[in-house]
Amino acid sequence: MILKLFWKLFCSMVLITALACSAGGYALIDAQFRASLDREVSAIYEENDLLRFALAQELAFNPLYSRSQLAKASEGITISTSRGTVSFRLSDEAGRTLGGSGVLPVSAAGLTAGLPAGQRGWVMRALDNGCIYLHAASPLALEDGILYLENCREVSGLFQDRSEQYQSFFSLMLVLAGAVGLLSLAAAAMLLRPLSRLSAATRRMADGDLDQRVLVTGDDEIAQLSADFNLMAHRIQRQMGELRAAARRQTDFIGSFAHEIKTPLTSIIGYADLLRSCPATEEQVRESAGYIFGEGRRLEDLSRKLLDLIVLERQDFPLHPVPLVAFLRRAAGIMEPLFSQKGIRLSLRVQPITVRMEPDLMETVCINLLDNARKAMETGGEILLEGFSEGTGCCIQVTDQGKGIPPEELERVTEAFYMVDKSRARAQGGTGLGLALCRRIVELHGGTLRIESRLGEGTRVRVYLSGEEKTACETGKTGCSPS
Repeated sequence: MILKLFWKLFCSMVLITALACSAGGYALIDAQFRASLDREVSAIYEENDLLRFALAQELAFNPLYSRSQLAKASEGITISTSRGTVSFRLSDEAGRTLGGSGVLPVSAAGLTAGLPAGQRGWVMRALDNGCIYLHAASPLALEDGILYLENCREVSGLFQDRSEQYQSFFSLMLVLAGAVGLLSLAAAAMLLRPLSRLSAATRRMADGDLDQRVLVTGDDEIAQLSADFNLMAHRIQRQMGELRAAARRQTDFIGSFAHEIKTPLTSIIGYADLLRSCPATEEQVRESAGYIFGEGRRLEDLSRKLLDLIVLERQDFPLHPVPLVAFLRRAAGIMEPLFSQKGIRLSLRVQPITVRMEPDLMETVCINLLDNARKAMETGGEILLEGFSEGTGCCIQVTDQGKGIPPEELERVTEAFYMVDKSRARAQGGTGLGLALCRRIVELHGGTLRIESRLGEGTRVRVYLSGEEKTACETGKTGCSPS
């Protein structure tokens, strides 16, 4: 493509230059020729006027001259100019020669007959020998008729000069075309060099080298094209990086999910095969069914959380004003039976404010945080669920008295499938998806999730949301001041 454009540009430059110079040179030579021809016409008219003046002087001495007498008297008239003696001829209306001085190389045929009455004129005549003449004639009115005064002037030199000028100009045009061709080659190569670099960079990008950039010089259209290419390459590289990262995350996600699903499936298949193949007591049946039921519930929980994560990646959820008191009471009520089984006391402190949220998703956040707090504690102890305003937003806070999280693990606990204590988490039915799901939900609300923890003392998870609307403070079972 660049090569074709190169030759198009080269040929266009040479052709335009040649046409412009040819037209200009032709016009200049033609204008010069016409100016010279006009001077020759003026000169032949001046000579004709001089001859008329001389004949008028002759008539002044003898006004009774007839045409024949004047023609005979004209033989003695001589007019000299810088080009020599001027020859002339006197003829009648039929073109017959009556007198004159010298010899005119052209005949009178056609000129005198075509002159308007009382006016002079001229014609150009080319002879067989190649000579070209201007032939002029003017009328003289006498008593016995009209005489025509004719004279001529050779202009062969004008045409010869014009022909020589054309030949010289043609030779000059050949030299000029060669010089313009060389300059056009250099100019086309210089102009198309950025396009060549751009084409080469494009081919390398097509081969997978996304680091390609082109040098941008100047501010013309090619420079703008190069800048647009660099911008496109940057965006493609960024998007490809994002796609690679997404593919890598997806691969890791699938690998982790396959690993997590293997253990419960193995347990379910093992206990089912035991029930199918061997006679068992009622206690063994109940125990095996319990294992199968528990592992099945864990698989169900795992698939639900995975589905939530996939859905959250591609959907936007509208937010609604939700009373925080009723919302947190519902979440606490859901988790109360589980806490009672382990002897854990759940305390609730909430301010009566209204928060903009998607209630189903935020309920998932609260239940996950409360369930994580439950799993972090052995038996007994207290978990505190709080909701209060903070600045222009609100904070939902879960505090436990569990084992805590090592400082080096805090940055990774919100990654999918990451678990601080994998053996304990699996024993309690954990999948490592809970906090990752919570983080994504909070981000969809435009909020932040922060985790503070100390080993052996417990963990505090704070969810910051914005857009709450405060109402009157309630009194009673729930308090109004944050801990």
